[in-house]
Amino acid sequence: MKEKRFESIKQYILDHHHVSLKELEEEFNVSMNTIRRDVNKILTDSRFEKVYGGISVKEGTLVDFEYRNIENKEEKKAIAKRAASFIEPDDLVYIDSGTTTKYILDYIDEDMPLIIITNSLDVVLKAEKLRNVTIFLIGHIFKKPTRSFVGVENDELSVKYNITKAFMAATAVSIGNGLMNSDIMEYEIKRQVMDKANMKFLLADKTKFDHSTLLTYANLSDVDTLISNKSFSDPYTSYFSDHNINFIEI
Repeated sequence: MKEKRFESIKQYILDHHHVSLKELEEEFNVSMNTIRRDVNKILTDSRFEKVYGGISVKEGTLVDFEYRNIENKEEKKAIAKRAASFIEPDDLVYIDSGTTTKYILDYIDEDMPLIIITNSLDVVLKAEKLRNVTIFLIGHIFKKPTRSFVGVENDELSVKYNITKAFMAATAVSIGNGLMNSDIMEYEIKRQVMDKANMKFLLADKTKFDHSTLLTYANLSDVDTLISNKSFSDPYTSYFSDHNINFIEI
């Protein structure tokens, strides 16, 4: 039971990025002394750091795909299903690597004619089962932790591909810092796609908002449609209105 609680606390911190000791005490219904002991043990993991009154995930930490793939799974599927409804026959779409975007093709008619550009291994594996899909894989280096391919030349995507719709993922999102990720090689792909795509969709569950990470690959104002399970109030609702962002709440 103690070990199970310890792992649950660690996952809770990864999910929320920053938590106070008081929040952990209330969430797991144990004493403050117990929480302090567990947190001291968690701090031996290099992904975490102690902050005043609590514990945080270090800036730029890349959470293993195996963990990211299971958290909030049903919510992510619902977001992906809504995104899939925007894909039409003969679209040329970019599907980003991510634990939400990977589900989009689960909701596509298997007979729909489509061109897919992606750097995601999971998207390729799903796309090859669709009858009328042409697949373009970008990136020449495989990153096992994210199951994605990275490494493109400057402006390679802009020169080679016309993208009608891009379905993007982000490690973190905020008004001030925009759409963020933690890897410079993934950043280059995302940046080029956002420059090239006619319509830009951001798929982001509620845990992604109001955190920061290493790199900004686009402004939030660059997004045409945001699909999320988060309920927003000001300043986000005003920002969406001022920048003509279509927000769809799942």
